Amino acid sequence: QVQLVESGGALVQTGGSLRLSCVASGRTFGSFIMAWFRQAPGKEREFVARTGWSINVNTYYSETVKGRFTISRDQPKNTVYLQMNSLKPEDTAVYYCAAGAGGSRKESYEYWGQGTEVTVSS
Repeated sequence: QVQLVESGGALVQTGGSLRLSCVASGRTFGSFIMAWFRQAPGKEREFVARTGWSINVNTYYSETVKGRFTISRDQPKNTVYLQMNSLKPEDTAVYYCAAGAGGSRKESYEYWGQGTEVTVSS
């Protein structure tokens, strides 16, 4: 099993920044691709960004967050971060950390955290 615990969600004004954290534990989580997804009220869960624990693994972003969000990892701390800058009201959602085979489809991820809520006020 892999356990994922997110934190860092908050209420922030338009144009503000937040950093989300995801602490991973459990068996061989280092072999998984780590991703952030988000789900806004009434909408499907959507891909935000992904990376791996190895320095050789590329990072990928959705077009809606590219240039504003940055995914990173701290291997000694078993933590993946999502730095979110220039936040917009449309970024409001519950953000989920996931571990799995990779890609942009939520079906490719086997393990999920409980989510952390981000609200961007206009």
